[in-house]
Amino acid sequence: MIECGSLEYAQARLQARHGRRADDVAWQRLETTREYGALLDAARSSSLRAWMVGITPHSTPHEIEAILRRHWSAVVDEVAGWMPLAWQPAIAWCTLLPLLPALQHLARGGPVRPWMHDDALLRVLCAAEPAARAAALRGTAAAALAPAWGAPQKLGDAWWREWEHRLPRPLHTDDNLRTVVALLQAHGNAFAAAPAGPGTLLRRALQASLAPWLRRAAAEPAVAFVHLALCALDLERLRGELLRRALFPTTSAPLAEAA
Repeated sequence: MIECGSLEYAQARLQARHGRRADDVAWQRLETTREYGALLDAARSSSLRAWMVGITPHSTPHEIEAILRRHWSAVVDEVAGWMPLAWQPAIAWCTLLPLLPALQHLARGGPVRPWMHDDALLRVLCAAEPAARAAALRGTAAAALAPAWGAPQKLGDAWWREWEHRLPRPLHTDDNLRTVVALLQAHGNAFAAAPAGPGTLLRRALQASLAPWLRRAAAEPAVAFVHLALCALDLERLRGELLRRALFPTTSAPLAEAA
């Protein structure tokens, strides 16, 4: 019997989840569906249905994004629960990733947006005066990012440093995990340097690079982060389809045409 909280148990659960990811046929159906309501129906009838819970034809773009962030948090919590206890802090830290752009916006002195008050972490920062937000951040679960508040472009680096600090052993001792991290960081650098337009191609390339590591890193901690990265790519892709239809209901075109 495989024990919950072991790498073997996590591997079995992650492989099962990976087997239920949306395939190319499902994505093509979504991307070629023009009407928002029809898109919702198509997504709910696919393996993406769990991420559609709470999204209705009347959901605003901000509500859609908030719901998808909650689903992301649920995915992270689920994976953390499968893994050995020592690896759970590094996995749990991944919950914060979708909020990094909003944190950078506030750190740069950007105006508070109404939707930010609906998020528990952002609400704390929005309630503080701009000069006091770094101090306010220190009282939250994202306290490790506070030293980089004065240099918003470094918040991503601060996230990586804290993630590595939470690992139960040094990153350089795990060749597979180090390789996966290098893939993710190279993607981030390429995405930041790319002009507007090729983002879709970069995401597909990252997915193709990550997928083999579900087998290469079988029953190793790296597989949990590979799974989370693939889930993040799927959620980001779903988010793009939903928001294009919600924001531009009369002009949405299939992704292949819009690219």
